[in-house]
Amino acid sequence: MFAVIKTGSKQYKVAKDDIIRVEKLGAEAGSKVNFEEVLIVGDKVGNPTVAGAKVVGEVVANARNEKVVIFKKRRRHNYRRKKGHKQQVSVVKILDIVG
Repeated sequence: MFAVIKTGSKQYKVAKDDIIRVEKLGAEAGSKVNFEEVLIVGDKVGNPTVAGAKVVGEVVANARNEKVVIFKKRRRHNYRRKKGHKQQVSVVKILDIVG
């Protein structure tokens, strides 16, 4: 069985024992989190969410994503700017899909 959840303004297709990287949740490593915004569970499609459905996960770690490099250049003007950014994420293991 799979589910589609929404967290951090993004949607993720998950199944039991999947490991996903979502935007930082503010929970400590080892704690359980519930995702209440479940859009699809198996063959049930919500309008906009499935009533009574939830996905239970466990925060494995709080980490940072790979660096995204922002490079700006204007030709023939000797203008170059380079910046980098690492987004903070939570690594979550999906324990159960209730729905």
